[in-house]
Amino acid sequence: MKSGAAAKRRRTCSPTSSIWEMPSRLLALSFDAHDPRRLALFWADLLGRAVTDDPGGLLLPGSDTQVGLRFTLSETEKNGPNRVHLHLTSTGTTGQPDTVAAALELGASHLDVGQLPDEGHVVLADPEGNEFCVIEPGNSFLAGCGFVGELACEGNRRVGLFWAEALGWPLVWDQDQETAIQSPHGGTKVAWGGPPVATKLAKNRQRFDLTLTEGTPVDEVDRLVEMGAALLGRVGDGAVELADPDGNEFRLTRG
Repeated sequence: MKSGAAAKRRRTCSPTSSIWEMPSRLLALSFDAHDPRRLALFWADLLGRAVTDDPGGLLLPGSDTQVGLRFTLSETEKNGPNRVHLHLTSTGTTGQPDTVAAALELGASHLDVGQLPDEGHVVLADPEGNEFCVIEPGNSFLAGCGFVGELACEGNRRVGLFWAEALGWPLVWDQDQETAIQSPHGGTKVAWGGPPVATKLAKNRQRFDLTLTEGTPVDEVDRLVEMGAALLGRVGDGAVELADPDGNEFRLTRG
């Protein structure tokens, strides 16, 4: 987790430039969980969303501007910091403390990741130890991005470029090996902090879940592999598992 990364970034290009429709879209950030229902209810209460059942687990549906969250049962233990964490935004003078207080009441805990005393964001962990930050009000990089302002990811520049092409989302930041993309509709940004990237010790407990909106799974897998993804194989419910150029697993399902 690179503390303060969102604070120093500024938007450099329009989220409506150079857009084209892609055969698949980002449905959700998926979490492996020992108790998916408890974790889904935590995030549902914190974000003000409803929990729905779907074939891939428990889903907190997103929208054109807010990423969905999905929770699936897994016995895999958390091994070090996640490669993705959420940045929640704040407005007004009480927004940040109110969100922190609500999260703690729901079962979150404070987390020390080496943040400096003068940094304005608050780092927390959800009930299964997944890191997330509550960003201070006035952060210009996340202005207008909604409550789930950012998915802050470990990753090299090539991964940001890969996902920009895969989703058809434009780059809204590309400097000093850091990249960020955003839906043409605006909303949640996905950002990669650039090198150094922590060594991947085991299979990630978080992943991007894509859903196919047109064409065939075979054609879409071929397209993603040609762009630099690696095909890992099929998993349950007809999903195909792949890895991005940094080795991060993601899944493609038929819409």
